[in-house]
Amino acid sequence: MIDKEMKIEDVLRRYPQVIPILERFGIDCAQCQLSEYENLEHGAKVHGIDLSALLSELNESLAAKR
Repeated sequence: MIDKEMKIEDVLRRYPQVIPILERFGIDCAQCQLSEYENLEHGAKVHGIDLSALLSELNESLAAKR
């Protein structure tokens, strides 16, 4: 499960299949050095993204893969 406290880089590394979702929401952090330090909550805030919607879609995509 992906939660708001996870570092963006950790999400990218553990769940590369969610990269298109992050990009669709405007979080294009695959090449960003800040992704190592920034958690999803902060990234969503900085990019003006609804955190609940982002987390919901990320976790739904993981559940669909099972």
